[in-house]
Amino acid sequence: MSVDYGADQIQILEGLEAVRKRPGMYIGSTSLRGLHHLVYEIVDNAVDEALGGFCDTITVSINKDESITVQDDGRGIPVGINEKAGRPAVEVVFTVLHAGGKFGGGGYKVSGGLHGVGASVVNALSTWLEVKVYSEGKIYQQRYERGNVMYDLKVVGDCPMEMHGTEVTFLPDPEIFEETIFDFETLKTRFRETAFLTKDLRIVLRDLREEEPVEEVFHYEGGIKEFVAYQNKSKEALYNDIIYCEGFKGNIYVEVAMQHNDSYNETTLSFVNNIITPEGGTHVSGFKNALTKTFNDYARTNKLLKDSESNLSGEDIREGLTTIISIKVPEPQFEGQTKQKLGNSEARGAVDSIVSEQLTYFLEQNPSIAKTICEKSVLAQRAREAARKARDLTRRKSALDGMSLPGKLADCSDKNPDNCEIFIVEGDSAGGSAKSARSRATQAILPLRGKILNVEKARLDKIYANAEIKAMITAFGTGIHDDFDITKLRYNKIIIMTDADVDGAHISTLMLTFLYRFMPELIKTGHVYLAQPPLYKVEKNKKVWYAYSDEELNSILQEIGRDGNNKIQRYKGLGEMDSEQLWETTMDPEKRILRKVMINDETESEVDLTFNILMGDKVEPRRDFIEENAKYVQNLDI
Repeated sequence: MSVDYGADQIQILEGLEAVRKRPGMYIGSTSLRGLHHLVYEIVDNAVDEALGGFCDTITVSINKDESITVQDDGRGIPVGINEKAGRPAVEVVFTVLHAGGKFGGGGYKVSGGLHGVGASVVNALSTWLEVKVYSEGKIYQQRYERGNVMYDLKVVGDCPMEMHGTEVTFLPDPEIFEETIFDFETLKTRFRETAFLTKDLRIVLRDLREEEPVEEVFHYEGGIKEFVAYQNKSKEALYNDIIYCEGFKGNIYVEVAMQHNDSYNETTLSFVNNIITPEGGTHVSGFKNALTKTFNDYARTNKLLKDSESNLSGEDIREGLTTIISIKVPEPQFEGQTKQKLGNSEARGAVDSIVSEQLTYFLEQNPSIAKTICEKSVLAQRAREAARKARDLTRRKSALDGMSLPGKLADCSDKNPDNCEIFIVEGDSAGGSAKSARSRATQAILPLRGKILNVEKARLDKIYANAEIKAMITAFGTGIHDDFDITKLRYNKIIIMTDADVDGAHISTLMLTFLYRFMPELIKTGHVYLAQPPLYKVEKNKKVWYAYSDEELNSILQEIGRDGNNKIQRYKGLGEMDSEQLWETTMDPEKRILRKVMINDETESEVDLTFNILMGDKVEPRRDFIEENAKYVQNLDI
């Protein structure tokens, strides 16, 4: 690997002026997600130094004024004059779009940063940014405001000769961003993941806004093996070892860690150069192929599968398997604008080869673990066969095939899915009110009886046999799991409408668990919503107000006066409202409040873990989670 990293390795491709005009093109959005993306861009540049073996520690501080400081002990951005620009290289990095050491200039062998775009984009979208470089006994500094250079790079002090690195402090521009308050938990999730993926790197996250500053340190010598253990912490592992495969194939570095647990769900998180690939790609295909072939070969050779039995499918073997796949590729090719799926064909062969060879060796050395996994896979195979038979009966078919919709479904008359929405309602009484209240043209109602099956604790055959789940699958029209096809979705909005109490919250969570495990695309593409029924009805002098929170109730009472003429009703459930009230408060598209359920790709590993904790068998992690998050709960009616 080249350690030469000088001013002339910073290559210039184009200017910076477009960034402030169209920020969404460069950071995705100007919402909170885009705001946090600024931090990731600067940190990713430091991580690239760590991937090259030049950086051990990155410290990220949220300052009292909501500026961010990122300090690393890498080589320091070059301060010499870049020949092409005639300006110091560090200035070029922060003021010229597509300037960086990541375009084959020899600065980096692999890179997770966004092709050198990061630093200049962050600068353009900040009210001000200051960069300090510690190099050869000197501290260099330059300041920019909204992307403009405020003074030439200058020496502002001395530092020990052995000190090196870069320190960047920036304040996001409120003219660009909808919000400029950073969320500590969001950053914590991201940097924990980054530390898992970069063995031996230490990331320190500090929140200096509090009276008592908060500090979290992420450092995992075990790398992705510890990542697997973290993901499995709320489950019962089937064996103590974490299976680990690593190596180079050509110029691709492959790391895979995996462990089976007693659940029925598969968790696969894949990364390329530390960037999550939620849609997988060639590296995941290579892993799946190696896993399926290796286990079938082992099971046949060791008579764990009878001659009369068919091969185990990949799905059977991956039941209850948590896997982290992390590869480093010099020039990753991503499919689509969103960069969510790896396209490099050589990555498939690299992962397949390394996993096949090392997994075969592991199974031969650990026959008891191999037997345990094969036995679980055979049980999964039997359940899958039973599920296939049930699925053939449940699968949504066209009207010509004669498959009728669920009897309890009150469908809408409009057949254009873009205009239609379905309310999933708890219980017959609320269902009755909703059916009377709805707009029949565009609103369908599906009442469910009681709490649906907890899919986190059930195999596929049990799920297909559950009447309430079958009704939902048939009504939505998309099929589930491998049969899922979003083009067959019959409703643009799926709205979960439950009582505003603990039971209602539990039913919503069961519903979301089912959707997340078997139809995650519905959530990712923004089709799933939670209805927000009012908590209170306030009457005074024949006038009516509805309050959706305690704060809103207090505000209404302040406005109309607190006296004996108020009658305040606390709604315990949807069934307490007549159809007119339910329409007016919760179902009328002109007046209602809906909460869209979304998954952020960058925190998907935490979402997966949260469902495990909340809906799995282990009590202790759930209790810890509740204690840690109770402070965020509002309006909980027990």
